[in-house]
Amino acid sequence: MSEMYKKEVPLYDELLSIVAEVDNQVASDPLPPRHRIERHGDIRLGTPREMQIMARLFALFNMFPVGYYDLSLVGFPLHATAFRPLTSDALARNPFRVFTSLLRLDLLPDETSTLAQKVLSKRNLFSDRLMELLGQAKTTGLATPEHEAELLEESLKIFRWHATTHTPYDSYVQMKAVHPMIADIACFPKSRKPCSSAECRLRIELRAPPRRACDILLRQTSFKAFEERVQFVNDNGEVTVSHHTARFGEVEQRGAAVTRKERELYDTLLERADSIAGANVGSNDRWQKVLQDAFTPYPDTWAELRSQGLVFFRYRPVNKASTPLSGEVCKLSELLANGLVEYEPITYEDFLPISAAGI
Repeated sequence: MSEMYKKEVPLYDELLSIVAEVDNQVASDPLPPRHRIERHGDIRLGTPREMQIMARLFALFNMFPVGYYDLSLVGFPLHATAFRPLTSDALARNPFRVFTSLLRLDLLPDETSTLAQKVLSKRNLFSDRLMELLGQAKTTGLATPEHEAELLEESLKIFRWHATTHTPYDSYVQMKAVHPMIADIACFPKSRKPCSSAECRLRIELRAPPRRACDILLRQTSFKAFEERVQFVNDNGEVTVSHHTARFGEVEQRGAAVTRKERELYDTLLERADSIAGANVGSNDRWQKVLQDAFTPYPDTWAELRSQGLVFFRYRPVNKASTPLSGEVCKLSELLANGLVEYEPITYEDFLPISAAGI
C-alpha cells in the first residue's frame, strides 16, 4: 500500500524522507524497526456489507477491530473502529492499523439518506476475483504463494485512487451541501487521495497532549491536499469535470497508554485548555502555550506516573545475582528497589476521539 501511494503521490515519498531525517536528528539511539515504518492507513465505507467484507479481509492479515469511535459526537455522521494486530509480538513486528469508518445513514435527513443509498447501491469496491479468494480462504485456505500474492494485489485495488466517479455531479453537490463527508464517502471511498500540487497545507493545530518529558497517548498533525480534478459521470454517460478536496496524510508521535484514572485527568485538563483558548485558537504556538499551562498539574516523570497509577507499564525481571529480600513473597516495590525488576511504558496503539475525527 505504501509503494502504491508513493506512486500516486510523489510528495508522500518526500514526507517519509523528511520524517526519517527528523527522527535521526532527535533520536539518541537508532529507532527500532516498528518506528521506521508507516503506522496507519484509513478507509471510509458506506454500507454494513462493505464493513463486513473488509473485516474478513483484514482478518487474513492478522488485523482485528479494536475500539469504537462515535464520531457523531464531533459532528460527523460516522462511526468507526481500527483494524490492527492484537498481540505484543505482532505489534512489535508491525504496528500498522487501518482506521475504518462507516457512514451512518440513520443520522441523515430522509432525502439525503435515500440519495446516498442509491449512489452506494451502484458501486462495488470488491473485484469478483477478490471475493473468490476470500471464499477460498474461508473454506480451504489459500493453497499457494501465488494465491496469497493475488489476494494482496486484489486488496490493493480497494485503496487505489480513481479520478472518475460514476456519480452524477448534482447528486454530489446535494450530498455535500448536507455534510461534505457524505459526498466524500458515497463518491470516493478511498480516503487516501493523491495530492498533485507542489505543496500541501499543514493543519494549524497539533491536537494532542503538549510536549512533555514523558510522552503519553498520541500527538498528531495532518496535511490536507488542494482540490483535485475529478470527472463525474451520470447515468447517461455524460461527464462533468469539477474538483474534490481530500486528505493527504498525517504525521504522528505515539506515547504511553494511559489508565482510566489518567484519561479522566487528561480530558479535564484538555477541556480547561479549550475553554482558555476559546473559539479562535490562533497560531499553533499559542495553542501549545495554552496546553503547556493547562497541563502543569500533570505528572511528568515515569516514576510519578507509575506510582500514581496513571500509565500502563510492562514489567520484566532483570538477570542479577540473588539479592536478599524480606521474604519469599515480595512486593513489586521491593523488587524494583532491589533492581530485580525493571519497567517500561506500554505504547498507546489506538486513537484519540479528536484525532479520529480528522482521519
